[in-house]
Amino acid sequence: MNKVNNIAKNTSYLTVALILQKIISFSYFALLARAFGPALLGKYYLAISLTTIFAIIVDLGFANVLTREIAKRQEDSKRLLGNVLAIKIPLALLALVAVVVTVKVLGYDSLIMKLALISSISMILDSFTYTFFSVSRGFHNLKYESISSVIFQLIVLVFGGLALYFNYGVLAAMLVLALASIFNFFFSWFIVRRKIGVRLHLAFNKQTVYEMLFISWPFAVYAIFQKLYTYLDSVLLSQLAGDVQVGLYQVAFKIIFALQFLPSAFTASLYPAMSAYWQDNRSQLAVTFERALNYLIMISWPIIIGSIVLADRLVLIFKSDYAAAALPLQISIVALFFIFINFPIGSLLNACDKQKKNTFNIGIVLLASIILNFILIPKFQAVGASITVLLTNMLMTILGLREAKKIIDYRGKKNLIVLAKTIAASILMGLIVFALDKYIPLFASVLVGMLSYFVALYLFGGFKKEDVLSIAQSFHLKK
Repeated sequence: MNKVNNIAKNTSYLTVALILQKIISFSYFALLARAFGPALLGKYYLAISLTTIFAIIVDLGFANVLTREIAKRQEDSKRLLGNVLAIKIPLALLALVAVVVTVKVLGYDSLIMKLALISSISMILDSFTYTFFSVSRGFHNLKYESISSVIFQLIVLVFGGLALYFNYGVLAAMLVLALASIFNFFFSWFIVRRKIGVRLHLAFNKQTVYEMLFISWPFAVYAIFQKLYTYLDSVLLSQLAGDVQVGLYQVAFKIIFALQFLPSAFTASLYPAMSAYWQDNRSQLAVTFERALNYLIMISWPIIIGSIVLADRLVLIFKSDYAAAALPLQISIVALFFIFINFPIGSLLNACDKQKKNTFNIGIVLLASIILNFILIPKFQAVGASITVLLTNMLMTILGLREAKKIIDYRGKKNLIVLAKTIAASILMGLIVFALDKYIPLFASVLVGMLSYFVALYLFGGFKKEDVLSIAQSFHLKK
C-alpha cells in the first residue's frame, strides 16, 4: 500500500509541477518574443538548440540507468553515482568543446558564440542536476525534483523579466538561465546529500562503467535521436533561411511544446497501469489503450481547429512583428493530434518491453525530418519546417500503431468513430468562433469555443453523462 501511495503522490507532484512549469515557461517566452523581435529571438533559441543537441554527450543515458539500478539496489547508490560523476566530468568538457567547434565551423557571429557559451553552462549544470535527481527517483522520491523545476522557471521569469524591463539585452537573458541552473545544481546536490542520504564522491571502476555503458546504450541512442529530431530543425532553419525564420518558427514550436503537458501528465499515470496490465490482463491493456486514444483525440482537435481559426490573433500576443508566424502555426498545430496520441503509443511500447522499437522508429523519423527539411526549408522557410513537423509526427504515429497492433488486439474502429464525431464538433466550434471573432476579445472567443465544442460533442454522442460523472468521481480519493 505504501508503494501505491508513493506512486500516487509522485504522479501528483510531477503533474502539478509540469503544468506550472509550462505556464511559467510560456509566459516568459511571450516576454522574450515581445522584447527581442524575430531576429534576436532566433539567435537566442538557436544557441539553446545547439547546446541542447550536445547535452546527450554529457549524459549518454546514464540518468535512466541510475534510476533503474538504484531502485533495484539502493545500497549501491553511492558507488553507482560516484562512477557516473567520474565519467560525466570529462564528457562535460568534451561537450563544451563540441559546441565551440560547431559554432565556429557553421560560421555564426560572435553574439551567437557568447550565447552558446553561456547556454553551455546551463546545459552542463542541468545534466548534473538531472543525474542527482535520478538518484532521488531511484528512492521513489519526485517531490523535491517537482519543486525544483517550478522554482527554476520562477527564477527565470522574475530575473529574466527584470533584465528585459531594464533593457539589459539578450546576453543578460541567457545569463538568467545560467543563474537558475546554478540554483538547481546546488539544490539537487543538497537533496541527494541531506534528504536522500547519499554522499557524493568520485569513483572509477572499469567493470561498473562497462556494465552501465552496456545497459545505457539503448537509452543514449534514443536520447540522441530525440534531441536531434526536436532541435536540429532550428539549426537547419538558421543555416538555410536565417535567424528571422528561426524566430517565427519558434512561436509555433513553443505553443505546441507548451500544450504537451496535457498528454504528458495523462501518460504519467497511464504508464504504470499499462505495465501491470501487460503482465496479467492484456485484454484490459487493449481497452485502456483505446480509451487513452479517445481522450487525447477529444482534447487535441478543438485546440487544433481553434488555433487555426485564431492564429492571426494568437501570434499578435507576442508582437506585430510575428504576423508571418500565423501560417507556420496553422500548419504545425495539426501535428498536435499525432503528437498527443504518440504519447500513449510510446508508453504502450515501453510498458511491453518494446523500447528498442521506439528507438528504431524515432531513428527513421529523424532521417525523414532531415531530408524533408533540406528539401522544404530553402523553398518555404519556416513554413517548410512546419510541414516537416506535421509529416514526421504523422510518420511516427503510423510506425507506432503498426507495432501496437502486434502487441494487443487493436483495430481502431471505435477510435475512428470518436475521431469523426470530434472533428465534426470541432469544425462546428470553429465556425462559431470565426463568426464571432471580430466582435469579442480573444479570451472570450476561447471560452465560447470551449463551451460550444463540448455542447456539440455531447449532442453528437462523443461522450455521455456517465462519462462526465466517472471523471468527476475519479478526483475524489477513496478511503
